[in-house]
Amino acid sequence: MSIRDTSAQDRPLHGDSTSASARTLAPRRRRMLVAGVGAAGLVVVVGWLLAGWTAGARSFDASRLRIASVTRGDLVRDISADGRVIAANSPTLYAIAGGTVTLQVVAGDRVKKDQALAEIDSPELRSRLAQEQAALAGLEAESSRAVLDAQITRANARKLFDQAQIDRQAAQRDLERNQRAFEGGAVAQIDVARSQDTLKKADLGLASARNEYGLLGQGAGLDMRNKRLLADRQRAVVTELQRQVDALTLRAPFDGQVGQVMVAQRQNVAINAAVLSVVDLSVFEVEIKVPESFARDLAIGMPAQVTGPSGTLAAEISAVSPEVVNGEVTGRLRFKNQQPPALRQNQRMSVRILLDTRRNVLMVERGPFLEQGGGNSAWVMDGSSAVKRPVRTGASSLGAVEILGGAKEGDRIVVSGADGFGESEKVRITGE
Repeated sequence: MSIRDTSAQDRPLHGDSTSASARTLAPRRRRMLVAGVGAAGLVVVVGWLLAGWTAGARSFDASRLRIASVTRGDLVRDISADGRVIAANSPTLYAIAGGTVTLQVVAGDRVKKDQALAEIDSPELRSRLAQEQAALAGLEAESSRAVLDAQITRANARKLFDQAQIDRQAAQRDLERNQRAFEGGAVAQIDVARSQDTLKKADLGLASARNEYGLLGQGAGLDMRNKRLLADRQRAVVTELQRQVDALTLRAPFDGQVGQVMVAQRQNVAINAAVLSVVDLSVFEVEIKVPESFARDLAIGMPAQVTGPSGTLAAEISAVSPEVVNGEVTGRLRFKNQQPPALRQNQRMSVRILLDTRRNVLMVERGPFLEQGGGNSAWVMDGSSAVKRPVRTGASSLGAVEILGGAKEGDRIVVSGADGFGESEKVRITGE
């Protein structure tokens, strides 16, 4: 039995032994290099995770956020709204009575003041006017008759009063004559006494005639006044009916343009039915609707800017509605200087109302952070992290909010997208 050696495993070495060693070591170096790169990558990943852990438990992509810088400048509190041009004076004319309408204009026609626009044929109203006019004529005749009767009554009473005065004078003369005759012994004393009684009777008759004259005069005056008042009352009725009959012809209240015609030609309308409207083209206003939250800041006379096809024009608030409709308040703006030409009803315009201007204040772009933190906190950037800080905010406009404390000029605040930060005090922001 022979023992095998390792000669079968031996390989002869040729002259290039160095190249063979290099070929043997090359795979080993590559493995070592790959292991080193993997270890370095692992260190980087662990470092990144440690940095993320130290910066905050969560991280957010900066593309999902809106970050604004705190700047110093003038904060202009304003309100922007869409306006609609309306006529400041645009009355609607109504039918004073029921009847058939005859139109004399169409929508869009230019009209002059007191020009006839439509006429309503109301036979019932005209008949009532004729009846009341006849009644007035009768009462006026009665009033005139009462005046004449009063004059006759006063004349008769005056006649009786004058006769009573003459009778007393005659009785006075008889008494004086009998008194002298009695003193001369020509008549008896009984005749003197009879003359005295006659004089007293004449005095009573004169007093009665005077009293009757006054009473009859007062009675005649009252009757005359009553008849006159009845006539005046009927005259007022006729005047009102005449006004209504005149109002059957609808006339333009001013120079303007016919806006809308609500009835058709020869249509039968009811009383108080809308017939047409007239637009005053000389005075236009801009109507706006603003959110209810801004209503308390609006005041009559507040300056505003109106932007339209003719440029930006100065205006001021002329009226603010006292009621809220669908969460909005209606206001009206009047042009401050000259009204722009070629305005049209319902034309759209942009409106900016200047509420207040605060000079040289710290401010930042307005965003949802103001509502999320109640104006008491904000996420301020600290390097690549966002830190929640207490802040104090002041006045705000549609585009910016005043910073009173908690941030300085140059600080960057997350104004939008922080709703996902939750209750964290510090988060990492990536991708800036």
